[in-house]
Amino acid sequence: MEILRYRAFTTDDETSGNPAGVVIDAEALDEPAMLAIAADLGFSETAFLTAISPDAARVRYFTPRAEIAFCGHATIASGVALARVRDAGPVVTLTTNVGPVPVEVTTEQATLVAPRTTVEDLTGALLDDVLRVLRLDRTDLDPAHPAALVHGGNLHPLVVVRPGVLARLDHDGDAMLALQDAHGWDGTVPVVERLDTTRFASRNPFPRGGIREDPATGSAAAGLGEYLRAGGHIDAPTTIRVDQGKETGHPSRLRVDIPTSGRIRVTGAAAPLA
Repeated sequence: MEILRYRAFTTDDETSGNPAGVVIDAEALDEPAMLAIAADLGFSETAFLTAISPDAARVRYFTPRAEIAFCGHATIASGVALARVRDAGPVVTLTTNVGPVPVEVTTEQATLVAPRTTVEDLTGALLDDVLRVLRLDRTDLDPAHPAALVHGGNLHPLVVVRPGVLARLDHDGDAMLALQDAHGWDGTVPVVERLDTTRFASRNPFPRGGIREDPATGSAAAGLGEYLRAGGHIDAPTTIRVDQGKETGHPSRLRVDIPTSGRIRVTGAAAPLA
């Protein structure tokens, strides 16, 4: 077994990217041991890889609190790690709890083919609850982009806000954790601002992952891609860029390829964590 530390969705900034643990050859670990290692590493997610071959592996993801079904940035980190330490690729199919996820890998970046993405309306009392824990109200929302529940491997309540709102976001962490626990939301709560046709800025509170805010969230980016396509907010096929993590001190960049139909693709660079 080998425990690696990576950062995913990096830029040229040495502090960029979302840290993730990648545990290679984790066959000897049971679930409590995986959880203990994830808690000891202290990252929002750690990936545990078993049954590794040049083109496939089984993966499970753990936060410091619990196992979750899927994690985008730990998938990117795992793909690059496998290319670097096992010469895997060019495509590795990861068997996750939400199904097979093909990952195109190099020693510097990876592209995941997201699990099936869906979009549901987020309205009424549930929207009010989300806004309450975000310390926002309905006047802060972008009227051209209604709130939604998006699924990109995990379920995310997504809200799109007017210019200027993202910079002053200051969510209630305890209340958000209680809301996430009550609804079983394993994913982040992405708050997004549209900067232009294909550029977006995002902040992702994530107390359920043991941190206040996630620097880069691949599953939320996939969900955003599906949201834009399904709602007619973008002309597919196209590619969008999502900037995230500046407020955490870890600026990150995610590329989202949105086809006319079919599965969303999310790309990011990754490197070992110093």
